[in-house]
Amino acid sequence: MAQHRWPATGTATVSDQRTTGVGGISRRTALRAAAAGAGAAAAATLPIRSAGAAKTRVAVLGGGVAGLTAAHELAERGYEVTVYERRALGGKARSMGVPGTGGGGRPDLPGEHGFRFFPGFYRHVPDTMRRIPFAANRHGVWDNLVTAPDARFSRAGGDDIRVSMKFGDLSTVTADGMRESLSSVISTMLKMPPQEGLFFANRLLVFYTSCDARRLGQWERTSWLDFVGGHERSHEFRALVSRTLTSLLVAAKDELASVRTIGTMGEQFLGNPLKIGFDGDLDRVLNGPTNSAWIDPWVTLLRDLGVRFEVGAEVRGLDITDRRITGARIVTANRGTETVTADHFVVALPAERARDLWSADILTAWPALAKMSALYTDWMTGIQFYLRRGAALGSGHSAYIDSPWSLTSIAQNALWARKLPEYGDGTVQDCLSVDISDWNTPGILFGKTAKECTHEEIAKETWAQILAHLNDREELLRDTDLHSWFLDPGITWHADRGENSNADPLLINTAGSWDARPEPHGGVENLFLAGDYVRTNIDLATMEGANESARSAVNALLDVTGSDAPRCRTYTLYRAVELEPLRQADTADYAAGRPNRFDIQF
Repeated sequence: MAQHRWPATGTATVSDQRTTGVGGISRRTALRAAAAGAGAAAAATLPIRSAGAAKTRVAVLGGGVAGLTAAHELAERGYEVTVYERRALGGKARSMGVPGTGGGGRPDLPGEHGFRFFPGFYRHVPDTMRRIPFAANRHGVWDNLVTAPDARFSRAGGDDIRVSMKFGDLSTVTADGMRESLSSVISTMLKMPPQEGLFFANRLLVFYTSCDARRLGQWERTSWLDFVGGHERSHEFRALVSRTLTSLLVAAKDELASVRTIGTMGEQFLGNPLKIGFDGDLDRVLNGPTNSAWIDPWVTLLRDLGVRFEVGAEVRGLDITDRRITGARIVTANRGTETVTADHFVVALPAERARDLWSADILTAWPALAKMSALYTDWMTGIQFYLRRGAALGSGHSAYIDSPWSLTSIAQNALWARKLPEYGDGTVQDCLSVDISDWNTPGILFGKTAKECTHEEIAKETWAQILAHLNDREELLRDTDLHSWFLDPGITWHADRGENSNADPLLINTAGSWDARPEPHGGVENLFLAGDYVRTNIDLATMEGANESARSAVNALLDVTGSDAPRCRTYTLYRAVELEPLRQADTADYAAGRPNRFDIQF
């Protein structure tokens, strides 16, 4: 969907390819910095290449974060890597220019699939970023992360809540101390009745003191909404604690996501202020469009490491003989259908595309892959509103709590190094990047779901829902502020059917879905899986999960090939050690069929 000035029409499918070098330094310098760890740009030297690795060919099928991570780790270890990607490198994480909007020597306005953020408890993605040189940055691309210092919870017809994302001391981690501290913080920040704040704090304590067996056996199979009793609590409780926190912080749905997934993320958000399992401030974003600040320098580094890229190559099937993949059937616009061969194959496609590749013979060799049919996807896609004046909404993310489409946004100009007036026609002062998380609920203007709206209607409906939240007390945004808008080009309107399709749906963590998530390696000797649906520590559809899964896939490949190269580093998530005695006690309680000792009625 193209950038629009109402009323207008058009389409856009072009990726932003402006950054072709690594911040103006030579490729030789980039490689030297990455290989030798100059300063802190690369915290350690590249792994020693294993004997014979250069003769081992690996086909990476998919060029999103998982595919690029796998290619990076393999290339550092001397493997011959080719990445096959059907659309654009970077996948859902990429940004793209809005075609035809640049003028006067300025680049096109920046568009994106949706805004993204990098919590301070992410470890895998930041580790990769530090190994990607960028101009004079001491820590490479990682230095392009900046802190979003606050968050805004906006109500329609109610007071807005501003929450600092820089927390004070939360180090009281005895059971009673944690419950009292969390209750106070929740009640104060979210303006909830103290009793409901105490109830929610106690529910968190139940999870934090649950043993691993209970987490996997009970909480993995319980929805977050049921766990927090959202149906029985106040509308404020459901709107803030159950619905908004899950969609804003972890891109999940409270009625579907498991307690284990949401609770584990809650542990990380609480551990971050303690600077445990800590990479930086809790809420961080890139200081510019994702391709410029991250993806393009990454691709440049990978090319310098010898990685080949085939963009416009769609994977249609895999051939298997004697439990080994013998080829991947690829379709390109120029060459048609062809079979590419390699010694090993890393499938780094989204779950809904990967499972289409599993033939009967592959499922016979690796039966667990059949369970992937139970994995659930839905839509979470972005739209950008370009503004003629700065958005006075704060310096971080905003959640529109009562919006039917579960909207969240961030105003980007204040956080970007290159300001918005340097793009487009020079008159855009800010960009409000919005995520639409609910495409299945009717809106307030047209009475239709986002899936049923034309692109023009999506833009008008989204804008109306935002204004209903922001302008109920004072006029923070005006219609005259709107310069134009841009909808993710993965959304395609089908007038004959009266509905949209989405080329990039999001995996939705549902209660019990761990059983359907595969390991990175199984019954097919030379087939490895990387993607946010693969079993990971973080267990959430995120860039971090994609990166972690790719490292696990590469480690499995190294094991299969008998490589002597160092294994990819992986990280564990935070868990308060002070509560470990209570988790140990819960092990006995769960084995005996007893509830968690803090699981009491309020």
